[in-house]
Amino acid sequence: MQQTSEPPADLLASLGRMGLVADGDRPTGVALTGGVSSDIWRVDLPSGPICVKRALGTLRVAADWQVPTERNLYEMRWFRTVAEIVPEAVPQLLGHDEQAGTFAMAYLPPEQYSLWKQQLHAGQVDPEHARLVGSRLAAIHAATAGDETVRQAFPTDELFYAIRLEPYLEATARAHADCAGQLRRLIEVTASTKLALVHGDVSPKNILIGPDGPLFIDAECAWYGDPAFDLAFCLNHLLLKCLWTPQAAERFIAAFRTLSESYLSGVTWEPPAGLESRVAQLLPALMMARIDGKSPVEYLTGEDDKNRVRAFARKHLIEPVDLLALIADQWARETTA
Repeated sequence: MQQTSEPPADLLASLGRMGLVADGDRPTGVALTGGVSSDIWRVDLPSGPICVKRALGTLRVAADWQVPTERNLYEMRWFRTVAEIVPEAVPQLLGHDEQAGTFAMAYLPPEQYSLWKQQLHAGQVDPEHARLVGSRLAAIHAATAGDETVRQAFPTDELFYAIRLEPYLEATARAHADCAGQLRRLIEVTASTKLALVHGDVSPKNILIGPDGPLFIDAECAWYGDPAFDLAFCLNHLLLKCLWTPQAAERFIAAFRTLSESYLSGVTWEPPAGLESRVAQLLPALMMARIDGKSPVEYLTGEDDKNRVRAFARKHLIEPVDLLALIADQWARETTA
């Protein structure tokens, strides 16, 4: 059982500025684990528990990775924007303290909201979850595509570069000189493609499966840019998990197909083939980045698995394909034989 304690005084002061805690109140709570980029607390108020999140300036990773704390503001804006599009896909916001880089949202009890990553690791791969992740992500992109008001609300090009393009693609380019040209071209294409509101971290660790289906959390990388990044980022995890939980590899490949097909069927803002091509070219770059970038996946530790990812990614960076089905077929031959 988690031990309750009094949250830090500055966190309580922030809740006071939000109007959620009165002067003199001393609620207890629990520091939640799992985040590398934020302090997260469950705070128990008389009205019930809430979740409070405060951005960190230095991430809890092995590499020296410092990022601006104002990303908290854009995460909150992402939640507010998406709540008007697919309300069941985001937690309810309760307050925001820009001064402290803190916001509060509804607490989602783990007995009702399970982490998709944990389900996948256990080999529980529900095709309906994959379908809904794809369709909800496409709905968010479709509703914000070409929206100048939304674009102006997310002036986060430099932030996105600092927390996504540099630590993933640029860092990987420095580690692999033979692929550096391809990786830097992908940085240029991604950074210059400005089409829709992007979450930036669509990973199974940031998707909860609740009573109303998948719900997205941790939108700290929110950016108005290339929606292909979101789809590629999520599909990458389904490929890598074939090595983490090999007995479920065929189910992961099936989920990859279901999610990508569901998403592409909702693409209305551009020809789906063009978006699919960008996703297919980003995928191998992100695969390699999760091995040799600043944020490697924690569950692939053996050199055989790492080298398998490197070899597959290198081949597809040097000889890119435009169809996600081809990547799925070729990765399936590598991992399900």
